[in-house]
Amino acid sequence: MTNKTKHTFRAFRNRNYSLFFAGQSISQIGTWIQRTAISWVIYTITHSAFMLGLSVFASQFPSFLLSLYGGIVSDRYNRYKILLFTQTASMLQAVLLAMLVFTKHYTVWQILTLNIILGIINAFDVPARQPLVHELISDKEDLPNAFALNSAMVNLARLLGPALSGMVLQKFGAGICFALNAVSFMAVITSLILMKLPKYYPTSIRKKTSSELAEGFRYLKNTPAIRNIILLLALLGLFVLSFDTLLPVFAKTVFKGDAATYGYISGYMGLGAIAATLFLASLKKGADLKIIIIFSSVVLGVGLILFSHISYFPLAMFFAVISGFGAMAQNTLCITIIQVESSPAMRGRMMSYVAFAYFGMLPLGSLLIGSVSQKIGAPNALLCQGIFSLAIIAVFFTFFNKDIINKRNIKQLEEAEEIVLQKI
Repeated sequence: MTNKTKHTFRAFRNRNYSLFFAGQSISQIGTWIQRTAISWVIYTITHSAFMLGLSVFASQFPSFLLSLYGGIVSDRYNRYKILLFTQTASMLQAVLLAMLVFTKHYTVWQILTLNIILGIINAFDVPARQPLVHELISDKEDLPNAFALNSAMVNLARLLGPALSGMVLQKFGAGICFALNAVSFMAVITSLILMKLPKYYPTSIRKKTSSELAEGFRYLKNTPAIRNIILLLALLGLFVLSFDTLLPVFAKTVFKGDAATYGYISGYMGLGAIAATLFLASLKKGADLKIIIIFSSVVLGVGLILFSHISYFPLAMFFAVISGFGAMAQNTLCITIIQVESSPAMRGRMMSYVAFAYFGMLPLGSLLIGSVSQKIGAPNALLCQGIFSLAIIAVFFTFFNKDIINKRNIKQLEEAEEIVLQKI
């Protein structure tokens, strides 16, 4: 193995993280199989872009409502045990969904209800799962690499999951897709059981929930490096990142395809996302992540604009790869900055604010883009999302530019002090 390869995959030096990565990889593929199947089933039944948006809303809005409380639970209790509980609950949700479809008496509203249940589970899963990575990494310098590899894992699943889902949908139906997701959770549960973690010591001081919420808000208010990133995520979630809601419409209406076509589109976007995460994992220490956020936001905007009005499928897939690259690089970098900048006592609550912003705005964005698409068509709606991506990052460029200049000034001062000390 070359030095460059060792650098790219250095987080695997940690046994617990390797187990976590292996289990989550299989589980994430199952999650994308189920997610793709749900969207296809709902669009096949209703032929409504609005109902697609409502499906995303049902699965994510409960996370918005409960995510702040989920962050407090993550900071108060053993994150390892929380994750065991949420992963088991997610497996049971998938089992219920599979049983519902196998009986062939399901309705859209029953599927939406199970989506709501999954959203409630995720409100506690996300704030615990992301900070748990800190406890799995012994050398904290490996953390940015671990977060990048996490994103690579998610996006490998995004590449394989929809493609597999499309094939399974065509040959066996949605019930098998949901059953496969249920089985995939056994991998992550097994990986958690095999981990050897230090003994957990609960915090000795317990405050009221309202006090912890207020404390987290004050910390966020007084930490602009985190506050600006979360605000950026919220705006992108509302106006841009819900673009995948429209992919079934593109597959069936624009490209005149079937479930396999939908799987290909999602898969190509996943391919771009994998390229992005491998690129991020290979970044040298000290790279300015905010400059790369600006770059990735521009790539996302341009990719969506060009994808939106290309009717030639192979060329459209090229721009799907570009869009996937921009979206994942942007999202991964935002989460990395928040994780690294947050103090350990606030990490769970800061991730709950991420979930609050992302799961709050994304479902609203899905409803919005579904409604807009009904009026102006999916291609024009996607074009607007690409334009919004460019406009939003143009606004935030001012904030990021100040941070970049301040960081450079601090670095120059440190270098000057070092030179002075050497002379002394």
